[in-house]
This record gives sequence, C-alpha cells and structure tokens, in this order.
Amino acid sequence: MRIALIAIDKPNALQTRLDNREAHLAYVADTGVVELAGPFLDGENMTGSLLILSVDNMADAEKWAANDPYAKAGLFDSVTLREWKKVVG
Repeated sequence: MRIALIAIDKPNALQTRLDNREAHLAYVADTGVVELAGPFLDGENMTGSLLILSVDNMADAEKWAANDPYAKAGLFDSVTLREWKKVVG
C-alpha cells in the first residue's frame, strides 16, 4: 500500500531541518520504502515534507515516520499519514 506522509515543520525550525538533513536522507535511502519525496517551500526555505511510502500496512508507515531523524529531532509541528492511490505517473 502507498501512504502519503505530509509533515509541516514547526515555525522557525529551518536550522533543525538543516542539522538533521543528512541523517534524514540516509534514513530514506537505507529503508527503501520511499517512492518519492521532497520538501514544501516558502520561497527558498524548506517548511515541511511530502513523502510517498510503499509499505505493507499503516502500522509500518507509522513506525517509519516515528523513526525518521527529522521526527526524532522534533522538527515537525504536525504529521499526517493518509492512504494514497497512484493513478497517473
């Protein structure tokens, strides 16, 4: 199943994002469940994340999200996980 992970950063948290970006990107690469990913932007500043996870169930997505270095660093103000169906692309 595919899960859309939509995360919004806490206000003024760009430095937290930058400090943990390398670990986050390594986690994305190492876990092998991310089909696509990228940051939300406000001008040139990253303000959140959108990832599409390919997992067996919602519990796996929740576990993945909780272990993301960004989440562990307290970057996010909110995280939403929603089942998603690919139709185009």
